[in-house]
Amino acid sequence: MKSRKKTEIQEVIQDNSRRSFLKKTLTGGAIASAASLGLMRDVFAKESGPIVIGHHAELTGGFSSWGYWHDKCAQAAVKVINEGGGIAGRKVVLETEDTESNPAIGARKLRSLIQRRKASFVVGSVHSGIMLASIPVATELKTPYFSAGEATEATGSKGTRYSFRTGTDTYALAAAGAPWAVENLGKNWTMIFPDYAWGHSHHAEHKKLIESMGGTVNDPIAVPLGTKDLVPYLSKIPEQTEVLFSVFFGALSVAFYSQSKSMRLDEKMKMYSVSGTIEAIDPRDIDGAAEGVFFLENFPRPLEYKDDEYHKRFIEMMNIDSVHAEEIGSDRIMAKSHAWQSYENFFALKAAIEMSGWQRDSDTPGVIEALEGLEMQNSLAHPQGSKLLRAEDHSGMIDCFISKVEDSKFVVKKRIPRDEMIAKLPPRYDFRKMSL
Repeated sequence: MKSRKKTEIQEVIQDNSRRSFLKKTLTGGAIASAASLGLMRDVFAKESGPIVIGHHAELTGGFSSWGYWHDKCAQAAVKVINEGGGIAGRKVVLETEDTESNPAIGARKLRSLIQRRKASFVVGSVHSGIMLASIPVATELKTPYFSAGEATEATGSKGTRYSFRTGTDTYALAAAGAPWAVENLGKNWTMIFPDYAWGHSHHAEHKKLIESMGGTVNDPIAVPLGTKDLVPYLSKIPEQTEVLFSVFFGALSVAFYSQSKSMRLDEKMKMYSVSGTIEAIDPRDIDGAAEGVFFLENFPRPLEYKDDEYHKRFIEMMNIDSVHAEEIGSDRIMAKSHAWQSYENFFALKAAIEMSGWQRDSDTPGVIEALEGLEMQNSLAHPQGSKLLRAEDHSGMIDCFISKVEDSKFVVKKRIPRDEMIAKLPPRYDFRKMSL
């Protein structure tokens, strides 16, 4: 493939032939800041062997209903990239390790992925505990690692020059949704969540923001993982609560929505949450238990709220319907607000590899510099929408959406544009100060 200059990288798709479409839309999905790259390098690959990119995914265990979709997204990305000519003319080989939804196992599998399976880059876990256990391993082995989980620490206090995240974290989700929720739903909040890194991180970030806006946050209610009867915990919710903010996943989410509905809590207070609590869950399957709940999403579940050709193509690739994100031919619901990262991160790497002129692992520092400040345009490579991978803290700045479940369908009530997110989210760390 010929090298692409920044202006060429932003080309609009004009040719309808499949190969030309793929070349233009995939090499055209991202640009990097001149400050982070300096002069553009020759990206023609002098080595002809394949580029190995690892995928660190929850194929089994508690997060497997999400991991199925992350795996499907990763496979789709590699297929599209290879059909479009690969990365700098080199084929991409996908190597996948199952984290088994276990932090200790995940960290061990990551080491195997890099050292034994020779992955030069890794698209990583959506499980917050696993990603936090994995970042030190990736850093030790000097391998860029893309997290998909939301605990702020991955691009915060435990982040490094090698950790990246194109999606949101709890810091961003609080900034995106809490101001609207305090203004529209109420100022007295109670938070209930699993006793696990993701829930505690949400509580810490939301509490700071809600209190800064004059709201009140009651004592948190942390529920042990594996709990089935939530009634004793739901009974602890103070009577004065106006907004009940829940952060569960999988079976715990179903239990929470079903049991809180049976206790008629939704008649006493507003129910607010984030998309992770209903990922891979169809509201139609839980007998209206999620009806009326507000969710902050990273990617609208129905096509109609981001109705463009790239979103349509992505839906086709995932083989899901355009309203409920249900897989055609099965009853699986796509974990859409998170799994897009396991598709898009491959294209972010493609852009950075080509722009930096990477040929071998010793060239990895150039890829990291290219990723820092990378701008990605709405395209087939980035169907979630245009975004920025912020240079300082390696955090994704994206559009977010506040939706409400009405008649078992997600209805977008407000879009929070990425520019508004950037203004609300000053970086708290600058990893560029770390050596490579």
